[in-house]
Amino acid sequence: MVPMVTDEEKKQRRQKIKEKRRRRGKKAQPLPKAKPGADQKYKEFKIVAYYDETQEHRIVAGTKGDCVEAGVVMRRLATRIHLEEADEKIGNIDGSPWIRNQIERRELNLDEVGLDFYHLGENVHKARRIIYGEEDKAGEAWANEMMHEFKHGGYEATWQKLVPWRTTLRGPAKRRAADLLLGYVSERREMILYPEFIEKGWQIGSGPTEATCKTLTARLKGSGMRWDAINAEGVMALEALSQSGLWKNYWQTLLPSAA
Repeated sequence: MVPMVTDEEKKQRRQKIKEKRRRRGKKAQPLPKAKPGADQKYKEFKIVAYYDETQEHRIVAGTKGDCVEAGVVMRRLATRIHLEEADEKIGNIDGSPWIRNQIERRELNLDEVGLDFYHLGENVHKARRIIYGEEDKAGEAWANEMMHEFKHGGYEATWQKLVPWRTTLRGPAKRRAADLLLGYVSERREMILYPEFIEKGWQIGSGPTEATCKTLTARLKGSGMRWDAINAEGVMALEALSQSGLWKNYWQTLLPSAA
């Protein structure tokens, strides 16, 4: 999420400049054509990251565009690194349906796509807080048991515990929270493959991608900063060059060729 300059803020700034000019009473050059601002104070930017197991090789990119544009970035980076030639091609994603849709639409042909273990945990603990309370020890024990079961037993084994657990709950708020959790894991059952991933030595979390999300947007989130989307995307592109180890290579391509 990147802080944006809203259209209303731009209009207010422009009006203040006009009022200042009128008070000054001197003729001045016309203001440049106004550029529209954002319709919200924060906008979601999407980040794509490819990396090998040791992270010795990685390439990242960010976009202000929508899910379709993010899919284009997925395909473009996959082509650049010859993803199809990799021995194993694994995706760890946050579970958003658009990501899976774009993986299929862009024909990335991954061997498996897994639900990031951290995002699953977020949803389990969200249900825990509503059903048991923030500090309840029984709730903590339940959440730990569920995460352990997901990790080592997989979807089916955990589902067999979740369904009867839901019937023990009383009150509409608690049952609603349980239903949301059941719906979340059911919709992503094909990605809850932690025992299989662990057996094959594959990562079950998207920690490197989450870290990239922070570093790629760190420059954009300084105190008091607000951005136009295109400028924010440009700053992210510079950081992406550095994160991808392509900084020197990129700038060398812009140098004039020797005579």
